[in-house]
Amino acid sequence: MDGGKKALTLVRKLTLKAILERNLIAEGDRILAGVSGGKDSTVMAWVLSDLKQALKRNFTLEAIHISTDFCSCCQKGALKQNLAGWGLPFQDLPVPVMGRLKPGKTMNCYWCSTQRRTELIRYAVDHGFNKLALGHHLDDIIETFFMNLLQKGTLETMPARLDYRKYPLSLIRPLAYVEEAQIIACAGEKGILRSVCTCPFGLHSGRREMRARIKPLLGEGPGPKRRILRALSGGHWDYLDEGLTAK
Repeated sequence: MDGGKKALTLVRKLTLKAILERNLIAEGDRILAGVSGGKDSTVMAWVLSDLKQALKRNFTLEAIHISTDFCSCCQKGALKQNLAGWGLPFQDLPVPVMGRLKPGKTMNCYWCSTQRRTELIRYAVDHGFNKLALGHHLDDIIETFFMNLLQKGTLETMPARLDYRKYPLSLIRPLAYVEEAQIIACAGEKGILRSVCTCPFGLHSGRREMRARIKPLLGEGPGPKRRILRALSGGHWDYLDEGLTAK
C-alpha cells in the first residue's frame, strides 16, 4: 500500500484491530455487506475486500444495496463499478420504504433503517449468509449511546457484534473503531467521495442534533470516544443502581 495514503492505512489498521479483538470474521464465514451508496458502507466494502489476504481466513464477501422509493441520489453505476473492482458481487434490492408507511405517519430515519434492516436480514438468511456487515462507525456508536441514554433512559448502543437469537445470523460492524473523519479522509484518498450519496432525510435527523449537543463534551481527538466505547464493552455493572434500572 502507498505509504502516502495515511487515511487508507489507518482505516485498514483500525478495521483489522476491530475484527481481531471482537472476533468479527471467522474461517468459512459467508458475509453480506449492506452498502447504501454512502461513504461509510462504501469504505467498509473496500476495506473488507482489501483485508481478505491479511486476515488469512477463507471467507465469502458479497454486497447488497437497498433501493428505496424516496431517494434516487445514489450513483449505483459508480457503486457497482467500485464493488466490481474490489471483486465483490453486487445485488440491488428494491424496497418500498415510504410505501409501507401507515396513514398519518411521516417518513423518518428510524422507520427507514428498520425497514431496510428487516430486508437485509431476510435476504441474508434466505441466501445462506451467517454474517451481515453494516458501515456504522465509532461516532455512530457513541451518538447512539447518548441518544438512548438521554431520550430513552437506557444504557444501550450499537455493538460491534450482535448474535441474533431469532436468526442464524450475526450482525457485525467492522468500522466500530474508526471515526467518521477518518472515513471521509479515506474515501477522499480512494477517489470515491464524489460518487457517494447522502440521504436527504439524514440532513435533519435526531442523530445530527445529538452530535452537535455532545461535541463540546467530547472535544477534539478520539480519546473520549474510545474510553466510552471501552466502558460500554465491559463496565462495572455492580456499581449501577439496580433499584433505578428496575423502574
